[in-house]
Amino acid sequence: MFINALNFLYFCIFALLKKFIAISLLSIYLISLTELNQLVKLPLLIEHFIEHKEKDGNLSLIAFLDMHYSQTDVQYSDHDEDMKLPFKSHDGCINSITIAFIPNNFEGLSTKPTFIETRSFSVYHEEFLQSTFLSSIWQPPKFC
Repeated sequence: MFINALNFLYFCIFALLKKFIAISLLSIYLISLTELNQLVKLPLLIEHFIEHKEKDGNLSLIAFLDMHYSQTDVQYSDHDEDMKLPFKSHDGCINSITIAFIPNNFEGLSTKPTFIETRSFSVYHEEFLQSTFLSSIWQPPKFC
């Protein structure tokens, strides 16, 4: 009884560990190779919003996001801080797209012609086979 409980405990720990490792590896992959690393900068966005809210008490979150993300070519006095916000700059992301074009014809390669021989075979129908044809394999070997 104790061994079964111990095995069950090992199974549960292994299942949790396997799930944790899978989530960790997926997270590391997504953060390092995609733009999801920008989500780490969300506290900067909140802090910057609070600074703007202290200056202008009527500023809403939508107006703040519109001011920082929708309007182009507008540089405020805090432009350097604005560029530290998430999804304002592309840093730490490695994207590579490789496209290979394969030509339809290979002009430099010469192909040798292949010849196909056609042979005709006569087909025997079952009605021409003897009745003992299939049973002959069960006969004892015959010596000369």
